[in-house]
Amino acid sequence: MAKVSLLHHFLLICFLLLPNFAWSQTKNDVKIDSLLIAGDDKVSAWISPSGDFAFGFQQLGNEDQFLVSIWYNKISEKTIVWYANGDNPAPKGSRIELAADRGLVLTSPEQQEILISDPLIGTVAYGSMKDTGNFVLVNKNSESLWQSFNQSKDTILPSQEFVEGFKLSSRRSETNSSRGRFLLRMFQNGNIGIATVNLPSEHINENFYLLRSFDQLNATNYQLKFNESGQIFHLVNNSQEVVLSKGEIGSSTRFYHRATLNFDGVFTLYQHPKEPKGNGVWSAVWSIPDNICYSFPTERGSGVCGYNRICRLSIDKRPDCQCPRAFSLVDPEDDYKGCIPDFMQDCGDNQDNAGNQLEMETVTNIDWPTSDYELLQPFDEEKCKNACLNDCICAVSVFRENSCWKKKLPLSNGRVDNRVNSKAFIKRRKGNIAVEGPNSREPKKKNQDTIILIISVFLGSSVFVNCLLLGVLSLGFLLVYRNKTSTFDRNESSMDQNLRYFSYKELSKATEGFKEELGRGAFGIVYKGIVEIGKPIPIAVKKLDRIIQDGEEEFKTEVNVIGQTHHKNLVRLLGFCDEGPHRLLVYEFLNNGTLASFLFGDLKLTWNQRTQVALGIARGLLYLHNECSTQIIHCDIKPQNILLDNQYDPRISDFGLAKLLRMDQSETQTAIRGTKGYVAPEWFRNMAITVKADVYSFGVLLLEIICCRRNVDIEAGEDKAILTYWAYDCYQEGTIYQLVENDSDAISDRKKLERFLMVAIWCIQEDPSLRPTMKKIVLMLEEIVEVPSPPCPNPFRTENSLLDAV
Repeated sequence: MAKVSLLHHFLLICFLLLPNFAWSQTKNDVKIDSLLIAGDDKVSAWISPSGDFAFGFQQLGNEDQFLVSIWYNKISEKTIVWYANGDNPAPKGSRIELAADRGLVLTSPEQQEILISDPLIGTVAYGSMKDTGNFVLVNKNSESLWQSFNQSKDTILPSQEFVEGFKLSSRRSETNSSRGRFLLRMFQNGNIGIATVNLPSEHINENFYLLRSFDQLNATNYQLKFNESGQIFHLVNNSQEVVLSKGEIGSSTRFYHRATLNFDGVFTLYQHPKEPKGNGVWSAVWSIPDNICYSFPTERGSGVCGYNRICRLSIDKRPDCQCPRAFSLVDPEDDYKGCIPDFMQDCGDNQDNAGNQLEMETVTNIDWPTSDYELLQPFDEEKCKNACLNDCICAVSVFRENSCWKKKLPLSNGRVDNRVNSKAFIKRRKGNIAVEGPNSREPKKKNQDTIILIISVFLGSSVFVNCLLLGVLSLGFLLVYRNKTSTFDRNESSMDQNLRYFSYKELSKATEGFKEELGRGAFGIVYKGIVEIGKPIPIAVKKLDRIIQDGEEEFKTEVNVIGQTHHKNLVRLLGFCDEGPHRLLVYEFLNNGTLASFLFGDLKLTWNQRTQVALGIARGLLYLHNECSTQIIHCDIKPQNILLDNQYDPRISDFGLAKLLRMDQSETQTAIRGTKGYVAPEWFRNMAITVKADVYSFGVLLLEIICCRRNVDIEAGEDKAILTYWAYDCYQEGTIYQLVENDSDAISDRKKLERFLMVAIWCIQEDPSLRPTMKKIVLMLEEIVEVPSPPCPNPFRTENSLLDAV
């Protein structure tokens, strides 16, 4: 009996000490006086026992500035989950030291100190980087004195719990860890709100989004929990669970999980595969708001994108922010400072000349709903346009349903709204007329003063000095004149000020003599290179060796058109070379290559990724067809001309080049432009070519994206060889699952599968007039408008169709 009693006492003592054992010391723990130095790779970080997390300095880009942070240590993308000095990055040579009396101390090379673990009450015995991602300071009794989990920044991790008063603050931008514009808070009633902050002050605007998990009068105790399985939920009255995060969450044994308030205001739950070797990307499982562009209900604040900007929802439910065409960014380094117009509002003596200097540009389905100052009705379009043009206060007028809303600067809460049929008339400067401002004459006066000063010095000097000075001035004027001439010639070739002129020698050096070939197409060969534009930037250089002869003017025109395109789903043109016989285009380089490799190769995109890619391509084509200053027909839409960025967002390439291709040098070796299998029937029938030719090609591509197979596959058997025929047969027979027979995600998402298939069939109609516009295609894919049942796309199918296709 004594032995049993002794055993009971021993177990009781172990049970009472169990909480303290959670902080017990291990070989990975950080001892007092341990030191880390920014930029010193010898002791780069303090690692958790499993190696999943690390604490230390993370370098910011290519700069010699560092962030005291915690990050995922085993994946290739060192994703930061906590940081201490976002507003004041530490210079190279800064130190972090663990002191017994002050905890974590950051010391700059100039010996300025910042206490990171503040507030701290007690004496630190050691520090510990936990496998949960929590860095903890404990005393000699193994009690927690400070932990990073209590000072969350923009990210929370599994095992964290929160109560009323919990806050997350976004970063300023994707690359700037300063305090950002968005704040997420948990209130006493359990609701979670997201609001904007009027930087640099602390003023918080009204919540633009409020997540109400439930309405329960007798609920008195709320907790927000992020459990080890990756679920985010409310715990009510210590018992009832209300799950917030919807979506398919991967097992924590195979995936890392985090939830981040992104710099653009979207709170997102992410997961990342742990194996193999941490490759892969973070994929979004769940996010709020569902559509942030529509989430601003009040008149306060600039909106999600900043003043005078437009919000368009991207394929990953993140806001894609753009300036209207007549506006430009205030600060290219900070998108959220907003845009400024290219005209000056003048309500003085010159306002009567506004009609001579200004004009109205028309765009569809764009609105700034909180910037109205006057409503005119009933009104027609022309009156609405002129009402704003002749009003010095008005910047934009929006016409909808016989009503005209006049809006003044600054414009707030701008967004694309496809749910209504509206037209916006945006004021802009005519042509290149410069609007004289109050200081427009200052440079002239300064130049005159400079000339007078030079002449005075010249006349007051000796003859020798005068001659010498005259020679120097002559040489200077000559160099300036030659430089201006050279600059003029280069700018004249590009016309778009965003493009850079490259010499052939520069590009030859950048590509190491055009050494590494990325691919070949209808226009020539593409090579990989690296150029210095502030910092080393990887590029793709396209040598146009098959363009029309003697087409210098056409080349300049097309480069100008391409250079003026700016859209998330288009490959960005950085510059060009137009030197003698050499004509080259310089594009941004995208690591993931072409869509073809992910459709027809071993590595496949998921069903969700494929549908998002299809929607992104559709949006890019919509921009080319409807939203460019000059309409662009691509003429060669196919998987090889769709590139994927690091987030697997699609970028259309080779747009705007079709006019440069010699008619006898297309890939089909016929007098058409495009690639067999994707070419619209009107090319073969001597019909007028319109944007509907791109719609046909997109329809074929959409079928390939759905089915992950080529549009012509002889080995599939006679019934399945031509994808356009087989897809319609499956639709008619109600056997669409056969198109995705090995894709369980697509099969389980039958509603979306059927919708995308019906859209594709509409696109491949032989009669161009039956094909929808890209605008309607986007609306149908987004489920904003219904998709009617499509007719047979090729009613005159022949026995020789298979032979023709190949």
